[in-house]
Amino acid sequence: MDASRIADFQLAAELPAAELDELAAVMSEVEVEAGAKVITVDDYGTAVYFVEDGYADVLTPGGEATETLGPGDTFGEIGLLLTGQRTATVVARTPMRLLSLSEQDFTRIRGHAPELERSLRRLGVDRARR
Repeated sequence: MDASRIADFQLAAELPAAELDELAAVMSEVEVEAGAKVITVDDYGTAVYFVEDGYADVLTPGGEATETLGPGDTFGEIGLLLTGQRTATVVARTPMRLLSLSEQDFTRIRGHAPELERSLRRLGVDRARR
């Protein structure tokens, strides 16, 4: 994957070029249909997702929409880095194109991507406080 697809994401905007290249080398593209659950609360966190196209709703355990995610947003970092479990359900409102960073790939590059890990942790901690 070309690093330019990732560079426009807010989370990746300040990453060094070498880390963007590491990230681009392991990211995969995922197509999601409208209405599909991308992640489900309490499931094991196995990936972080970057929204390239489309929109999704973040739902509380009670099913209430609390936030809308769209192009440029990232989600899934809490389950992957902080708790091991998903803290919300994310349902695609429209067809979506996501870029996915799996736990296995993140583990493989984390030693070469300290700024990426810091950015993901910062995002996760900020969200967990809400």
